[in-house]
Amino acid sequence: MTFLSRVITAFGGLLLTHACYSAREHTALQSLRAATASSLTSSPTVSSSLPLDIILETLISTLIILVGLVLGTRPLRPIEWRVWAGKIEREGEAGFTDGSGVVDRDYMGNPFSVFESRPNFVDIRKQRKEFAEWVQKGGAEATRYYAGGTQ
Repeated sequence: MTFLSRVITAFGGLLLTHACYSAREHTALQSLRAATASSLTSSPTVSSSLPLDIILETLISTLIILVGLVLGTRPLRPIEWRVWAGKIEREGEAGFTDGSGVVDRDYMGNPFSVFESRPNFVDIRKQRKEFAEWVQKGGAEATRYYAGGTQ
């Protein structure tokens, strides 16, 4: 969680605590008022619903807490395997770090690394890159060799 999201969440928690305390005090005062009214008269006519300001404070503080929690969440990971594997190949472990450089605790690495570490697996991209480097170093002799010329 970032500092701002923690402050927003704490502020919302403080407001929610105040709303709960206000609701408790209102309920205690209403029960005291009902007890005294029933001892004085035979029919108590005391309203037991919470005032509008306590209800609004509770709702607003809950929304503030939700905003603080949402701001502090990590970005969502891709759902599809091909998108996730593509992100791993393009960005590697750096693609799964948060803003402070800490790697996501759910980062498991390349899901296809088991296939790439098999001895009989052929990495076409790697071979293509090695071939291009070999052609650049070998020059014309390398192209003649592959074109069917003299060896």
